[in-house]
Amino acid sequence: MCQRLRCKKAMEGGCGNPQPERPSKMKSKRRRHDAGFKARVALEALKGQKTTQQIAAEYDIHPTQVSDWKRTLLEGIGDAFEGRRGGGQEDFEAEREKLHSKIGELTVKLDFLAKKSKQLGL
Repeated sequence: MCQRLRCKKAMEGGCGNPQPERPSKMKSKRRRHDAGFKARVALEALKGQKTTQQIAAEYDIHPTQVSDWKRTLLEGIGDAFEGRRGGGQEDFEAEREKLHSKIGELTVKLDFLAKKSKQLGL
């Protein structure tokens, strides 16, 4: 038996004790979680009935993700009730601007067609 792993025989492969193979450090693919899953985990963390570690072990995710999703839920909770009634001031302004441009376009077309119909005697 070779006591030293770096002896000459071990390096040449002639030693009776082959060196153990190292596990490959191949990274696994990144998992993507849908919004429903994140919300479910964040709500469970918000309830406070289980620790972050327990929730992370149950859903097979990192504890930091649980904390991040909980923080995101708390930051965006005020916007949850604004989306149903009109989408906020920015959406209203964008919609109004779009409608004004459409009105202008249709007015130009109407004026053009009225002018051409008079020229043709229609």
